[in-house]
Amino acid sequence: MSLKIVDSQSHATSHKRNPGFPLDLDWVERVRMNRSALERRAGTIGARRSVKKDHQLAWLLKAVSLMDLTTLNSDDTPGRVERLCAKARNPIRADLIEAMGVKKLGITPAAVCVYHNFVATAVKALEGTNIPVAAVSTAFPHGLTPLKIRLAEIEASVEDGAREIDIVIERGMVLSGDWQGLYDQVRAMRAACGEAHIKTILGTGELATLTNVAKASLVCMLAGADFIKTSTGKEKTNATLPTSLAMVRMIRWFHEQTGIEIGYKPAGGISKAKDALTYMALMREELGRTWLEPHLFRFGASSLLTDIERQIEHGITGHYAADYRFAMA
Repeated sequence: MSLKIVDSQSHATSHKRNPGFPLDLDWVERVRMNRSALERRAGTIGARRSVKKDHQLAWLLKAVSLMDLTTLNSDDTPGRVERLCAKARNPIRADLIEAMGVKKLGITPAAVCVYHNFVATAVKALEGTNIPVAAVSTAFPHGLTPLKIRLAEIEASVEDGAREIDIVIERGMVLSGDWQGLYDQVRAMRAACGEAHIKTILGTGELATLTNVAKASLVCMLAGADFIKTSTGKEKTNATLPTSLAMVRMIRWFHEQTGIEIGYKPAGGISKAKDALTYMALMREELGRTWLEPHLFRFGASSLLTDIERQIEHGITGHYAADYRFAMA
């Protein structure tokens, strides 16, 4: 069996990074989101999606390539991070890759995401691959240490080899409408990242309204964010489809106004393959096929890969295997 996955590497190479723009408070104040309308739209996405058999396997392989394989636990150790990196090198069991005839595709996750303390460990473990290391910096998950400390942490992560930085915004600035303060902080963090790409984590479950989510998304994009991301995964409410719709529609509006493509990363609670397929369908319907590439879409995931492997084996053999057959960190 042979599966075809569209290669958009040429588009990724020509992708123009967000340079940042002046803060436009008039634009921010024009932003409004209708929760009931977004919820109705969100309810139709999974119901209308129908991807079966070989097509589903191809979408699941694509999902693996869009994944930030992540460990962000209080009991993380260098050994666990090394095991996660070993999994990143070979994310799908060799017998399944052989059965699908896709070895030549070299499927790997988009990045490995760890705490700052483990960046150097992950970089060393991934030597010889093109898998970047992403670091959660800026006092993750709350983002409430002094700004100079957060900037120093970003710089230290970049120095240790992180090519992507997932920063956390101060949610209080959104709740109080301090858009200038939020813009200034994200702009400073973008500068501290240098060549490393910056993903801004909004903590959407703590922002009260979808209009706040949309306004925060816009401010972060104006400040130079390469990605906007829903959550740390530590909040009570993480990624949801209505929240995702609010954020991707701001990405679309931003692109229409500036010509700049911004990435999107839903994180927290996406642990099932069927949920991943639903989010991919949302991106394709709202933003187009262009956004189904690692430079514009990521999953923040840990246990998701295990379920994807189980679904792939089911697609090949017709049987589900136990989770323990799929080694993780």
